[in-house]
Amino acid sequence: MKRLIGGFIFILIITSAYCQDIELPLWPHGVPNSIETDEHEIREKGEILVVRNVQEPSISVYLPAKRHATGQAVIICPGGGYNVLAYDWEGVDVARWLNSKGIAAIVLKYRLPVSASVVVRHEAPLQDAQRAMRMVRFYAEDWNINENQIGIMGFSAGGHLASTLGTKFDHNTLTPVDRIDSLNSRPDFMILVYPVISFREEFTHAGSRKALLGDQDSPGLRDFYSGELHTSAQTPPSFLVHSGDDAGVPVENSIYFYQALKKNGVKAEMHIYPEGGHGYSLAIGRGHLQKWTDRLYDWLNYLHQAL
Repeated sequence: MKRLIGGFIFILIITSAYCQDIELPLWPHGVPNSIETDEHEIREKGEILVVRNVQEPSISVYLPAKRHATGQAVIICPGGGYNVLAYDWEGVDVARWLNSKGIAAIVLKYRLPVSASVVVRHEAPLQDAQRAMRMVRFYAEDWNINENQIGIMGFSAGGHLASTLGTKFDHNTLTPVDRIDSLNSRPDFMILVYPVISFREEFTHAGSRKALLGDQDSPGLRDFYSGELHTSAQTPPSFLVHSGDDAGVPVENSIYFYQALKKNGVKAEMHIYPEGGHGYSLAIGRGHLQKWTDRLYDWLNYLHQAL
């Protein structure tokens, strides 16, 4: 096992051998781009678990049995409009589904830009996503993960964060503080489920844009955070799911991103369902729509051989 950072992390890693469930702080040396306030994280448990005011961003790691492990891993970014995190609905439940397929799953509890503890609001989620990708690569051998088969997955605003990482993985705003920060933060693939992609006026989700940019909103930042404008040959292979009747995040977000990927020669698969609306997670009990996870599993099997 690699030399670990800090006794707290060491204890959590050792514990994982018994419970297959690990929670690690992203920033054990101190959360960057933040100030101390009287805010506290809030967890509201109703039909789903909603997390607000994230103060200590972290990853929760769910590992399949070693005999089942395929070597693939997926970092999951729950949605919530950059205001909250739908933590179990678009995080833990999805992680357990991935585990059932032998795929390691990592749920990212990222900072929300509306928090008073964040200094430069639009930079915080991407900083956390970059750090999460680097951490999973750092511990890949310990967790039976192939370091070249680590993807990012996001739902709604979490899809915006995932696609931003996939197109802006080399955009760094921090000085490295440890060996983890020297690792590559490019995802090997992306899974984008009813994602916010664009901040352009025509088809953006205005709530997510307002939450991320706030008073710093400008044409330059809108373009910077519009993923369809920043695809290249280095953008990872992508899988997209959307519904044609999505009234929250228009399907054009996925369509324009798919077209940009195709233009740059990036392998991509897209499934557009005629009905489904927005925010359906695994779509259990939703008829034809619930088959989207079967299509994803087929694609992950294909990608496992292709990467």
